[in-house]
Amino acid sequence: MRSRTAKFISGCLLLGLILWPRPAPAQSDIEQKLAQAIDQEIEKNRAEMIKVRRFLHMNPELGNREFETAKLVASKLSSLGLEVKTGVAGTGVVGLLRGALSGPTVAIRADLDALPIQELNTFPYRSLNPGVMHACGHDFHTTIALGTAAVLSKIKDRIRGNVKFIFQPAEEGLPAGQEGGAALMIKEGVLDNPPVRAIFALHVWPELKVGEVGYAAGYLMASSDNFVITIEGKSAHAARPQEGIDAVVLAAQVITNLQTIISRAIDPTEPAVITIGKIQGGMKANIIAEKVEMEGTVRTLNEKVRERMPVLMENIIRGLTGSYGASYSFKYEKGTPPVYNHPDLVQAMVPVLENALNPDQVVPVKPQMVAEDFALLAERVPAFMYLLGVRSPGQASAAPLHSPYFNPDERAIPVGIKAMCHLVLSALEQQASLKGTDRPAAIK
Repeated sequence: MRSRTAKFISGCLLLGLILWPRPAPAQSDIEQKLAQAIDQEIEKNRAEMIKVRRFLHMNPELGNREFETAKLVASKLSSLGLEVKTGVAGTGVVGLLRGALSGPTVAIRADLDALPIQELNTFPYRSLNPGVMHACGHDFHTTIALGTAAVLSKIKDRIRGNVKFIFQPAEEGLPAGQEGGAALMIKEGVLDNPPVRAIFALHVWPELKVGEVGYAAGYLMASSDNFVITIEGKSAHAARPQEGIDAVVLAAQVITNLQTIISRAIDPTEPAVITIGKIQGGMKANIIAEKVEMEGTVRTLNEKVRERMPVLMENIIRGLTGSYGASYSFKYEKGTPPVYNHPDLVQAMVPVLENALNPDQVVPVKPQMVAEDFALLAERVPAFMYLLGVRSPGQASAAPLHSPYFNPDERAIPVGIKAMCHLVLSALEQQASLKGTDRPAAIK
């Protein structure tokens, strides 16, 4: 569960969210004309958005190094007449679109960075940057946010309030010793001036087909913590194991026993994952290993479970190493919290998605054990992240996220833009009906 502080802040920022006005099931003539205008603008921009996405895919940049990506984003936003601020959290960009009508501010967040993966696809617009690839769909996220800005800028005379476009660097991680990502954007005031009432984001999802949108009220994604375990034994000749303390054997027992935390120490109805992703130790085949180092990750959806994890893990490590006369070190570092979709905001927005797309294409999904630092933004203002289907129709399965073969279907881009436009406009209209929506000041 979220911290009391986060709950308090969220409640203060959107007082009355429990009574968030529900959209009428039937569209009025005005709403139908607005929907048609959105569709027309999306179609006008379709080819350009595909070009933008392919350019981004061909020129991926790692976290805190998205210099050219940021330049492209800033240029596009400026050309649309938005107020643009660059250099936010290093390479981040923020654009503010002011509607013609007074009202609150809602935000859209997209991430800019790529992954250190060598792309193995063979299409013409594959990555030109060796060892770097948009394998998590951030090129899609950025393109859809730009496409949404392009559409909304053409109908700003009908917008009641403001839309803040947040293009965030370093979602996938930071260079050693650097700050960045959502945490630094928050620190630099991205949710202020004008204050953001609600925030939206999407993540491409290869398990859903093009045209589908997945949602979950409450937790959508897990927390992500990292750990390092070092076991120190005693070296000896492999033929005389009684003279040593085998760190490799101990490491194997630690790995196996850590899994009993999930199966025996945690409520089976509470999802949790402990994964050892890296293990390194030993010098030679005929030498008992003196030292083994392991690195891994812990994922949970419950803060109480999350708090227990390092204690339970260290108890096992201490017990096993102590029984063999070995020593250990255990470093546990908390990362991002779970992504929490505000249930009342989701309840209000799902009918909007169903009206904009098709009720059969808006599907509930289970919480996922992947992580996203959008969670930090969602701790501070009511948030809604949805999953955008990118699996080609008729395709039984698609390459997963972070695969060198990841290849989302570009026909999902107009779907993402359409969904985002309707969510933002509806949220602004509904929030404008609440008090305290004076027109805010410009970005400084």
